[in-house]
Amino acid sequence: MLLRASPWLFALLLSACAVRPPAPTPAPPPEPVPPALPAPVQVYPTLKPVEWSSVAFWQDDTASEAWPAFLQSCATLVKRSAWQAICAEAATMAAPDDDAVRAFFEQRFQPWQATQEDGSAEGLVTGYYEPLLKGDRVRTERARHPLYAVPDDLVTVDLASLYPELKNLRLRGRLAGNKLVPYPSRKEIEAAANGNGNGFKGQPIAWAEDPVDLFFLQIQGSGRIELPDGSHMRVGYADQNGHPYQSIGKLLVERGELKLEQASMQGIKDWGAKNPDRLPDLLAANPSYVFFRELPNGLTGPLGALGVPLTGGRSIAVDPRFIPLGAPVFLATTQPNSSEPLNRLVMAQDTGGAIRGGVRADYFWGFGNEAGELAGRMKQRGRMWVLLPRTWPEMAATPGRQPAKN
Repeated sequence: MLLRASPWLFALLLSACAVRPPAPTPAPPPEPVPPALPAPVQVYPTLKPVEWSSVAFWQDDTASEAWPAFLQSCATLVKRSAWQAICAEAATMAAPDDDAVRAFFEQRFQPWQATQEDGSAEGLVTGYYEPLLKGDRVRTERARHPLYAVPDDLVTVDLASLYPELKNLRLRGRLAGNKLVPYPSRKEIEAAANGNGNGFKGQPIAWAEDPVDLFFLQIQGSGRIELPDGSHMRVGYADQNGHPYQSIGKLLVERGELKLEQASMQGIKDWGAKNPDRLPDLLAANPSYVFFRELPNGLTGPLGALGVPLTGGRSIAVDPRFIPLGAPVFLATTQPNSSEPLNRLVMAQDTGGAIRGGVRADYFWGFGNEAGELAGRMKQRGRMWVLLPRTWPEMAATPGRQPAKN
């Protein structure tokens, strides 16, 4: 995707040249209050208020199992005024049972039906997990595929201060003279790793043994590397090269090399094992490339976009243009490749490059091979209800929005 450089530089110049207004006359200091950040000024037009009785299968879940994940979210949400009282109260509740958790949410939260932009209520639910790769901290004969840290020349442009509607959009590139140009694609970055210089100068933080495992680590966004001594190195998403994500599974289906039901993580790995000479070109068809950072091993799970550890079976990735990051969500879907119900209270704690739309979720299954098998097979239909505090500022201020009656 060709990026236009001049609007980015124009935006940067505008922000750099802004003149500050004169400082007002100091007022007497106010009484001390607990610190709280105002909720972002953003309306979510695809969320429709409903009664609790409209939240299908709400009574079916063992809701208490979601409580630790909710407390994880509160570690960040408590800094925002709309969540402060709710999170403070939650912190005082010791191991509530299912009935207590449901009562807590029913009394303090308003459910909102998530819809697509066309008004439909169903969407796609996929799965992801925390994989385990074999590798090393240094390049060896076996570990030859680098995991790069964020390069020094990667420039990220956030236009939200000028264009609030672009709040969740960041543009990425690098400077070539006085112009901002697209950052190297996956093919160009991997060519540089093989000694074909093109100006990319990344610094590896680790090396993986298997290129397909590394490719899927980039899709998952976080994982662990098993080092030669048996210890684990935990890595997580740090940034991305700015190119759009392209599904190589979809590409194989379009080429007639896999059937649609085979286009899972396992199916793609099997294809790569049978076609090693064609594998590099297939991987390069996805120009998106993820950079990593090392994470502390003491975390209870990988860090999501909210900045808190994810919880297997209770965290999802969402599109933050349509669903507030951090919000509890009731998800009604089915088990992978099955009609067996999967109805869970989960927390919107992560995002993803392929997670786009008003009813779109990526369900975090946890760590390891079993979680990977489930995640790789999951491509289900589902519905979502977002739970927001009854004092949520943007929703309360939106004219004409009343809960829908049954």
